Amino acid sequence: MESSQAPAGPGYLWAETDGQPRTLIGFGRPEFQICIVPRALAAEIIKTRHYSRRIVQNSFLHLGVFIDGGLVGILQFGWPMNPKGSLSIIRVTDYRRLIELNRMWLDDAAPRNSESRALAYAMRLIAKLRPEVVAIQSFADSRCGLNGVVYQAAGFRYYGSHLTSFYELDGETFHSMLLSTLRTHPSDRGRRLKAGIDRAVLHKFRQHRYLYFMRGRWRRLALLKERPFPKPEARP
Repeated sequence: MESSQAPAGPGYLWAETDGQPRTLIGFGRPEFQICIVPRALAAEIIKTRHYSRRIVQNSFLHLGVFIDGGLVGILQFGWPMNPKGSLSIIRVTDYRRLIELNRMWLDDAAPRNSESRALAYAMRLIAKLRPEVVAIQSFADSRCGLNGVVYQAAGFRYYGSHLTSFYELDGETFHSMLLSTLRTHPSDRGRRLKAGIDRAVLHKFRQHRYLYFMRGRWRRLALLKERPFPKPEARP
């Protein structure tokens, strides 16, 4: 896949196709770009590099972070775990107007502020690819200890936190929701958790909710109360 020569400043990147309309594939500068990558590649990197070692199955947009031509990060976007719950977060009639940053990983060797820069470029790309999207949601897990400072630097707004239960079983982490949805949405992981629940160790982590509104005026659509940013904690 080849892209047209990028302008001096950040701009949209297009695939070159003979005799066909150009296809939008990314955004950025020659030295720092966000580009669409195959799902299989993104999934493999998240499984081996992200602290969760898990992908979200309903992710549909997979972006690679490229610095000087090398792949140094992955961002995956998709629907929230409970898509219809979006209607209680922002004032819209179609839940597809809210998407979620499901996973983000950047190599530790990436320069400082690469995360916030990658997010800013990703927002520009999503605005072009999916103009119907009103807001992007993401959660900062207290297991990381920083409470979302990357999102704060990237223009996200903070909308409070809640405790979420996870089970640790045989070296894997399982969301407690796998048990409550086992009857309506059965899965292999849910069955494994139920079978080994007597050996599972319960943990509770605080998750901080952040929202990025694609246009400033759309902040008025938030049904949740915006709150001051939380302070960083010591890493667990």
